[in-house]
Parts: sequence; C-alpha cells; structure tokens
Amino acid sequence: MQKALIYFALGTVVSFLINYFFLSSQDMAVDAYYAVAFGCAWGLAYYLDTPDFSLPKKLGLSFAAMGVLVLIGSLLFNLQLAIPSILKFSTVFVAYYLIASFRGSKSLRQ
Repeated sequence: MQKALIYFALGTVVSFLINYFFLSSQDMAVDAYYAVAFGCAWGLAYYLDTPDFSLPKKLGLSFAAMGVLVLIGSLLFNLQLAIPSILKFSTVFVAYYLIASFRGSKSLRQ
C-alpha cells in the first residue's frame, strides 16, 4: 500500500510539472485535477497488480475510480473538463498492464 501511495504521489507531481511547464496550461486547477487522475491511475494499477485481485475485480475497481473522477470533475469544473481525466486514467492504466504483459511474471511488482 505504501508503494502504491508513492506511485500516486510521484505520478501526480511529475504529471503536474510536465503539464504546467511544457504543455499549454489552460488553468492551474485543471492541470492539478488531471495530474491527480494520472497519479491515481499509476497508484491504483500498482495496487491492483497482485494475484489477490481477479480480472473482473480489477476492471470493476478501475471503472469505479473513473466514475469518481468524472463525478469530482463535473462538480468542480464541468463535464467537458472531466472527460479528459478518464482518458488520461485509462491510458495510463492500460499502459501499466501492457508493459507488465511483456514480463514473464505478468506483473511489474516482481
């Protein structure tokens, strides 16, 4: 759990810094929201990367996290700004498991 929180924190900070300094920033609050979505994806993917979770449970938890992101984003901003957070989340989540699939253990933890 501690490493998952470290992945979340590092993913959030790195994503925010890249968005803020290198990409066209529309709003600092929106950049922070997208960075949290990015960090949440890395942290959750790492946390779920154990044999304790079945594939349907991993998918269910990732969809629940995306639902929470959309709900928070639509409450803080609007739905148009909330939808890209799902794209960032799902891209990172899928990329994590795609990279893991090339390993013999099918996990990035081992």
